Amino acid sequence: MSARRYTVVIADRSSGVMRHLTVNLRKTVLGCAAVLALPILMGLGAKWSAQAELDHLRVANSLLVVENGSYRVATGELTSQIQSLETVINDLGVRAQLDPVQVRAMQKLPAVVKARASGGAAATAAIAEIASAAMSSPEDTFGALRDLLHGLENRLRYVRRDVERREALAGATPSIWPAHGWLTGTFGGRSDPFSGEPAFHQGLDISTDKGRPVFATADGTITSAAFTGEYGNLIVIEHGFGLTTRYGHLSAFAAKPGQTVKRGAVIGYVGATGRATGSHLHYEILANGQLINPLKLLTQPADR
Repeated sequence: MSARRYTVVIADRSSGVMRHLTVNLRKTVLGCAAVLALPILMGLGAKWSAQAELDHLRVANSLLVVENGSYRVATGELTSQIQSLETVINDLGVRAQLDPVQVRAMQKLPAVVKARASGGAAATAAIAEIASAAMSSPEDTFGALRDLLHGLENRLRYVRRDVERREALAGATPSIWPAHGWLTGTFGGRSDPFSGEPAFHQGLDISTDKGRPVFATADGTITSAAFTGEYGNLIVIEHGFGLTTRYGHLSAFAAKPGQTVKRGAVIGYVGATGRATGSHLHYEILANGQLINPLKLLTQPADR
């Protein structure tokens, strides 16, 4: 069935001219509907576009929240690690404050001995510059914190090594008197007590009653405890860093080879064994195999 058509007559009264306009009803309705629907469709399109943009912003915001949370957690962990390292470094600084008496004894050691305990160069990371740098973004802050942490770790490694070496050298430095008594023989030239001829005395003689305790003058390991010719009953202690001490003319031993001893530990008892004119302790210190004057290092008596 064909679509209905309508004719519209338009008459001009002044001239009497008439015009006829044929209209297809279906097409006219569809055209009007399209004109009316266009703004609606445009509005719906704008709404859908805005909704999609909002959804995108919500997703981006969620990702930023997660990322920011992760950043805060990571930064907090780095800050905590940095604070822990600073605490450890401060504690090491306290440990590095050795007994002044012990420090004086260490300073009198031969240079070759002190060189064995010297550490490497200190870490040169510019920690202060990193800490004060301007942070223009979270990535800059995070990176600076990581650099600071790395610098502190390097510093801690060097500080710990230096402190441990200083502590080890302090423990290995013979610095107390090995027995309670009175000094009857010093290091250097003297007359031989048996022959009266000029001789060189290799250590100190400390006279006291037989059976009085003899003390280790530094931390170390006993390498020998046996009768040894003119020394009589002799104990030899290796302290590390090339330092060795000898204790001669003992009446008895209180320690055995292989035993580790601390400064002030009783290792034997005063006697007159070997080539001795009376009850006393003969005491020697060697640095890299060379005899040195014990009086340079002895600072205080052993604890009773």
